[in-house]
Amino acid sequence: MSTPNTRIGLVLFPRLTQLDLTGPVEVFGRMPEVEIVLLWKTLYPVPSDRGMSILPTATFEDCDRLDVICVPGGPGQVELMEDEDTLQFLRRIAPTCKFVTSVCTGSLVLGAAGLLNGYRATSHWSSVDQLTLLGADPVSERVVRDRNRITGAGVTSGIDFALTVVAELAGADVAQEIQLQMEYDPEPPYQAGSPRSAPPALVTTTREKLASFIARRRAVTERAAKRLANVQPT
Repeated sequence: MSTPNTRIGLVLFPRLTQLDLTGPVEVFGRMPEVEIVLLWKTLYPVPSDRGMSILPTATFEDCDRLDVICVPGGPGQVELMEDEDTLQFLRRIAPTCKFVTSVCTGSLVLGAAGLLNGYRATSHWSSVDQLTLLGADPVSERVVRDRNRITGAGVTSGIDFALTVVAELAGADVAQEIQLQMEYDPEPPYQAGSPRSAPPALVTTTREKLASFIARRRAVTERAAKRLANVQPT
């Protein structure tokens, strides 16, 4: 069950996808006796990829204890995978956390920090295969739990992910109450939210539009994999 002052930290970074962050924050913030910590290197506003700026509440340097760490995704995740300050923070804080988590391509950042080696994990459908390069076992599911690693797939799955985490921390009854409070009862107008359900032609054109960015992301993932190989024992 949840305990007083359960601390859930979420990493901010320039050009994150705000729903990757704010979806889980909306869920987590409804837990009893919880403290949400929005983390970045400084306390200056952090711009998201769609223009919304978000205020950090603590810096990496000032954060010494968390029960949960969560890394969201977004276009800025590419640069974050090579940001040593962020990677070092994640490596430092993860061993003290009950759960090490991510939403969307935040899992690639966890992987770049060496925190998903040997774990099953998921990510946005366009990049889930890149987890293999970082030693993880990619799974195309909305939420994946492997020991104390919990990862959510793309963007909107952050709500499903957060309800899963709440159930682990505070019990299924609390998670269901939060779901009801939020009226989380999705009925999308189209069955196009996944390559498994979207029309094939739409999947093809969407992949084509994303291709150059995904290639850039893969190049950074490959560099991260090489760095991991250099530091891991043979």
